[in-house]
Amino acid sequence: MADKHNILITGGAGFIGSHVVKHFVEKYPIYKIVVLDKLTYAGNLDNLRDVESCPNYTFVKGDICDIKLVSALLEEHQIGGIIHLAAESHVDRSISNPFEFAQTNVIGTLSLLQAARCYWESLPEKYENKLFYHISTDEVYGALPLDGGMFREDTPYAPHSPYSASKASSDHFVRAFHDTYGMPTVISNCSNNYGPKQYPEKLIPLFIKNICEGKPLPVYGKGENVRDWLYVCDHARAIDLIFHDGKAGDTYNIGGNNEWTNIDLIKVLIKEVDSQLGNEEGHSLPLITYVTDRAGHDLRYAIDSSKLQRELGWQPSLQFEEGIKLTVAWYLNEYRR
Repeated sequence: MADKHNILITGGAGFIGSHVVKHFVEKYPIYKIVVLDKLTYAGNLDNLRDVESCPNYTFVKGDICDIKLVSALLEEHQIGGIIHLAAESHVDRSISNPFEFAQTNVIGTLSLLQAARCYWESLPEKYENKLFYHISTDEVYGALPLDGGMFREDTPYAPHSPYSASKASSDHFVRAFHDTYGMPTVISNCSNNYGPKQYPEKLIPLFIKNICEGKPLPVYGKGENVRDWLYVCDHARAIDLIFHDGKAGDTYNIGGNNEWTNIDLIKVLIKEVDSQLGNEEGHSLPLITYVTDRAGHDLRYAIDSSKLQRELGWQPSLQFEEGIKLTVAWYLNEYRR
């Protein structure tokens, strides 16, 4: 019988996905965890080394847009739970190649939904003890002013980049399958994640690497854009809670309550990297280089996660300063290998 203890995790070789896979494989040894990942530039099997020998873990290389493959996996492993993280996620790449983002983020999500619907509806118990959990982003909500306000679950969607537009569309398809077919679905929208194993095109790992190599640190505009940062392991814990205890048809916002302007974040990174490298304080500050702002660059994101805290008892476990120390130490160790 297919049930939620047999879980397909898409994008499990990526940054957030690999932390979620590790969390579930190690915490729930009686669960069957099947990972589906295309292993594009941002997916790396090294991210899953910690669990590759675990008996409850299976890896499959494949594309979420391949509905025949997805359907076969669901049936073969009697999948009753799907945690969908696979996505193109870099805003700059979406500006240069929006079709790729529409294909993966929209058509890929739709393929998963349709495969799950057809399989689950074919079973005697149908949707009983099933869940399609879609991981989304705070960027679907658009932008906030600097002087206040936070994204809530009922904030209207207002995406400004091809990336956020593709994620907004996938969110709508998930809700449509719940409302049209009665599929048990849940969505979470999370703020910026940081921590080990992130692909180096993203701000924090890129800047750590550039500081180590004495390369310029390109800052968009004046560095005034504000983001809410969450340590990736805290995101994995939130996903665990929502998967097990979230209400079908609901949305949950996940945030770190930890806002930083880009320029202040970069200065914190410089201070921490210089400290761990044994450099004098301020040694790498001259590497900051201001560049032309990118198109559709939202001014501020901030997540109100009070619903998740109130209903499911979740709280971030790490203070930002502690998380940054751990993150910098991990990347420095990787670069020295």
